[in-house]
Amino acid sequence: MARGEIEIVFQPNGRRAVFQRGITILEAARRSGVDISSLCAGKGTCGKCKVKVEKGKKGTNPLTEKEMKHLSKDEKKAGFRLSCQTRLSIPSTIYIPERSRVGKQRLQTEGLEVPVALNPLVKKIHLKLSRPTLRDARSDEDRLLDALREESDLTDLEIDYDMTKTLPIELRKKDWDVTAVLWKNKVMAVEPGDTSSRCFGFAADIGSTKLAGFLVDLTSGTVVSTAARMNPQIPFGEDILSRITFIVENGQKAPDELQKAVVSGINEMIDECCEKTRIRPKEIYELNFVGNTAMQMLFLKLWPQYTALAPYPPVIRRGVDVEIAKIGIRAHPNANAHFVPIIGGFVGADSVADMMAVGMLESEKIVMDIDIGTNTEIAVGNRDLVMAVSCASGPAFEGMEIKHGVRAATGAIEEISIDPESFDVNYRTIDDAAPLGICGSGIIDSLGEMLKAGIIDMSGKIIQELAEKTDRLRKTSEGFYEFILVKKNEAAANTDITITQADIRELQKAKAAMRAGSEILLKKMNLTKDDIATLYVAGAFGNYIDPESARTIGIYPEVPIERIKFVGNTAGTGSRMCLVSKNMRQYAEEIATKVHYYELASDSDFLDEFVKATFIPHRDLSRQPIIAEMLRKLGRIKSKMTPA
Repeated sequence: MARGEIEIVFQPNGRRAVFQRGITILEAARRSGVDISSLCAGKGTCGKCKVKVEKGKKGTNPLTEKEMKHLSKDEKKAGFRLSCQTRLSIPSTIYIPERSRVGKQRLQTEGLEVPVALNPLVKKIHLKLSRPTLRDARSDEDRLLDALREESDLTDLEIDYDMTKTLPIELRKKDWDVTAVLWKNKVMAVEPGDTSSRCFGFAADIGSTKLAGFLVDLTSGTVVSTAARMNPQIPFGEDILSRITFIVENGQKAPDELQKAVVSGINEMIDECCEKTRIRPKEIYELNFVGNTAMQMLFLKLWPQYTALAPYPPVIRRGVDVEIAKIGIRAHPNANAHFVPIIGGFVGADSVADMMAVGMLESEKIVMDIDIGTNTEIAVGNRDLVMAVSCASGPAFEGMEIKHGVRAATGAIEEISIDPESFDVNYRTIDDAAPLGICGSGIIDSLGEMLKAGIIDMSGKIIQELAEKTDRLRKTSEGFYEFILVKKNEAAANTDITITQADIRELQKAKAAMRAGSEILLKKMNLTKDDIATLYVAGAFGNYIDPESARTIGIYPEVPIERIKFVGNTAGTGSRMCLVSKNMRQYAEEIATKVHYYELASDSDFLDEFVKATFIPHRDLSRQPIIAEMLRKLGRIKSKMTPA
């Protein structure tokens, strides 16, 4: 080791690496590819990155104020630290407990399967060319292009310059028996022999939290393999604004860092899909991507600072074609990468894909589409008019700022029910493992069940008097109350898993943002919830939530359950549609120009709607008469709060 360097060992996986003295544990883990949950991007506010310094305690900095806040007395005594706050100056061994690891994340690739007429931009044409003679000494390029004109209806053909360098060799390898690969009207490759049956593309949905990839046979339009990953950008910030802040604070090199991170995840998915199908990456000739506006900027290395500031102008609205050599994706060297157009603000290409998948702009009836994620996009309308908004919603439902919140990984509590008489809790975890914490679907269940059981009132306040009736309700050292979902003897981390009053407030803010967005859109279009023929709930997170629980706490308008349709990863569906059909790619441009983007920050009623929506399910009790009646029977609502 060079002077000033130290070795750091991460347990239990045994990974070790050498770093400069003074590095934080979180940064060392990030560079080593070791997963430590850090929902606040290393700011010390989430308290999720707890690790134990097993060796090298004397070489650490003193406990910071943020660590004093997030670490219990027992944790401090046992040597636990926040990895983002702890710097190491001597060789150290760091143990990462199960609760602080990202874990095996539940990732969804499935979505609607929408039939599309096959018409990809990439085509393969098998040719048997005549040999050059003294009477026919045309150039190799002209010979190829003339044959292509005879075999197709293509005009204005051209050949990629880079491939002309080896064109003479490729034409003669199989005695002038070749397959030309064309993208639009450009010859991007010439392959010896007949390879026309092996033509593949790759479509991907770049989510703020998750990536989903699809390897597609472009000769048939069928998906031959899928893969999914956590977005490797997460260590730079759990939400999109944190990542943009990271770039602004770290200068011009930061976009390269975040772009390389997400590309590494895409390349891993490509490799996985190819290994499963025995397809070579160089047989992938076209790639299509969707994602929100922030993901577009971070993928294309566009400077994002000003999009995060009012009036939130995007850098590029149109669809973008990029040579993969400029991005670093593993595919054919001359392959094209296309990013679908965005609509405006933070309503991005994923929303365009959603609308395409559900046929929103072709519908006669009014529909609402909600893509629930770290950033939630909402659209309302039909073929006559569609309006869309974006609202920050996901951090709380992904576990950020929730005391025992975790991502949807093994051991996460995903379903909850509470007995209104005994307050006993029944729950189910992902993979039926011992509970580590509670993920988004379980968080929504908890809030709904606590309301129905009378543990909280419609303002979200915990009913403190119930502490006399159940030991599940207790007062914390900070003076607030919390409800115990899982007692420590049942939990994997040997600690009670609770929902605190502070957790409830965070959840109220998250759901209120979504609900306010829905209400304002309906008002702007002079519609009510009764006009919504179908409410499409899209996104991996949306697919796992209980529709009744979501409606109970007021995430979306009180549309009858039978009108709610969960459609899964429609962003991935739309991305595949654009991959296999140039008509769909043109349609995406049409959607992006036709849909009216509305900026919630400009609406004078937003604050009022937001405040109304912080109530559970909503301040207007007449919207939920069933819940109001139930709560009255429980004696939790004062007479003056009865519906008009």
